[in-house]
Amino acid sequence: MNINKLALKILLMLVAISAPSDSNAQQLDPVLQDLIQKGLNKNLNITSNRIDAEQAKVDQQLAKSVFLPKISLNGSYTRLNDDITFDQNTQTLLAATQKLVIKEAIGLPFNSPFPGNIPLQDIPNLQNKNILKSSVDLDWVLFSGLEASNALKASKHKESSLNYLGLAEKDKVALQIIETYDKLALVKASQKVLTTSENYLDEQVFYVKKAIENGLTTPLNRKKIELAQQQLAAKQLDFEHNSILLVELLHQLTGESKETLKLLNPQLRSISIIETANSEKRNEIKALEEAERATEYQIKMEKSSFIPKVAVKGHYEFIEDDLSLLDPKWFIGAGIKWNLYDGGQSRLKSKKAQLENEKYREKIQDAEEMIALSIIKAELSLESSKQNTKIVEKEIELASDTYEMVNKQYKNNLASINDVLEALTDVEKANFKLQESYFNERRAATDLLHAKGILAY
Repeated sequence: MNINKLALKILLMLVAISAPSDSNAQQLDPVLQDLIQKGLNKNLNITSNRIDAEQAKVDQQLAKSVFLPKISLNGSYTRLNDDITFDQNTQTLLAATQKLVIKEAIGLPFNSPFPGNIPLQDIPNLQNKNILKSSVDLDWVLFSGLEASNALKASKHKESSLNYLGLAEKDKVALQIIETYDKLALVKASQKVLTTSENYLDEQVFYVKKAIENGLTTPLNRKKIELAQQQLAAKQLDFEHNSILLVELLHQLTGESKETLKLLNPQLRSISIIETANSEKRNEIKALEEAERATEYQIKMEKSSFIPKVAVKGHYEFIEDDLSLLDPKWFIGAGIKWNLYDGGQSRLKSKKAQLENEKYREKIQDAEEMIALSIIKAELSLESSKQNTKIVEKEIELASDTYEMVNKQYKNNLASINDVLEALTDVEKANFKLQESYFNERRAATDLLHAKGILAY
């Protein structure tokens, strides 16, 4: 078989291997899926967002804990400068009253002298100067005026908003990894094209060498081919550098080892978009809607500060000896707190939340318009890239046939070596354009899936 025909068949096989194969919009290369999952686990923004969502869950627990009873144990020791006693007149009155009670008890008239052999009890202190206390307190909110309930609902919507933001961030990371992976596939495919071109040039070197030996051509033609080989080597080096940079970027995005990434051999394949597939609401829109709902409950929470609040309080003293005569051993009671005027703080906070709510509404409308525009743009881009692929495939066919014809003419002294090299360059350029067209087609398809909210990974 003719060497030239063999090289042409190798080129056509390369085109066939690189040609786009239809795949379901929800399927990706398993290797790419694994890289995406590693990238999602590594990304700091996603981790930070997850922590924020956990904090929102803690806020919910705090709101619920308002209705749980609070029990506290207390202990204290106090030493006064002196005992707290009744004043002298009161002590005299209490002593006289004690004598009257005793005389009445033993049957003596009230105006008779008090017997000297009967001792009187000391008047107790109101409070001893050494005070040791140990007690337990109970505080229990029975009704918070709906403030805690609204705070709980606001926290739930905030958590949902953060979760949707996390999903949106995952989409961004996945898109970045997919694009980098596809760029690496483009570089690999382009390197194969250069290898095929190198085979063509090697064939020409062999032919020119034989022609020079037989006096059919001049050494100048060999130098022209050598120049073309040097230019090809420069292109190969450029693509090698691009491959190194893309491997480094994938390493940073996913944490996968560079040695493993260097062994990857990704293929460019187009993503088939099902025309009847319905769009889903983007995670960015869901996040904004949940944030908007959270502000609605914040408004209600601020307004509910004027609703009366009901609570129960209890107290029990473990040590009775150091209690004053006026201190109870225990008590329990219910109370109500009604905030009638707080200097306008609740009104201002409610207004601030209302403005925040309006801001989210504007963001939602703007995001919906931008997404609708991005869908149209991606659809048009996908249609153009598919059409361009068909055109480039025809260009490859024409360039290959032209090269084969010019090469035959050159061998029959009907064309110059410049014509052959120019035809070979056209074949090379056409194959590069095909790989780029596959890449652009895949980019448009991925962007369309993302814009419609149906990107799966």
